[in-house]
Amino acid sequence: MEKKKKKKEIKYSEADLIVGFNLTRLVGNRKHPLMEAWTEVSLPTLTVAEEANFEAIFDDMEKGIEGWNEEELKFNFIAFVMRLGHLTNNGRYKTFCEREIFATVEDKYLYLKSDFMIAKGVLDKHQTPYFYMQEYKKLKDPSGDPVPQLLEGFLIAMHENNNGKPMYGCTVTGKLWDFFVMEGRTYCISDSYDCRNREHLLKIISILRKYKHILETTLLDD
Repeated sequence: MEKKKKKKEIKYSEADLIVGFNLTRLVGNRKHPLMEAWTEVSLPTLTVAEEANFEAIFDDMEKGIEGWNEEELKFNFIAFVMRLGHLTNNGRYKTFCEREIFATVEDKYLYLKSDFMIAKGVLDKHQTPYFYMQEYKKLKDPSGDPVPQLLEGFLIAMHENNNGKPMYGCTVTGKLWDFFVMEGRTYCISDSYDCRNREHLLKIISILRKYKHILETTLLDD
């Protein structure tokens, strides 16, 4: 991406973005074909080491999640879930944390500080984003809402990538994980998954692994 000067951040709500960009909002695993294909998964097969890791993080999460702040949630739990989901660096894409992206899209300035991003990249420079995660510890946080931030990231990436391909991502608000797909100007939010439920957490891991397959087979430009 070209080096561009950052402007003053504008706070948009989800409704602002729906109106401003003529977005269509869908909710449910079966409301969009890409979401259905992504989330219709079986429980994962874990190796012996992964099973031990799963049990350890599940036990820590049950005991501690109510008291964790956002950084503790990332350090103690989310990072391990992403690794169990096999979303780690490889030669074709990298993971980035706390990176700023911004662009003017349809005459509106959009900005995101991405909590977690999968993108092509070289060293510390990210290119062609494919996936974003935004998280907040509290279910209701007056200082921020991860959904419009995620949507801004989608709109920026689709504008910059300019390849017509859909965007994928998720939000984590406390115990709840929600997955997102945007194709064109339609975005779909999955059913919510409660990570305190053992089967739900296993489903989250399977969905992340399925995304890895989608990324490597349909989204990457080699």
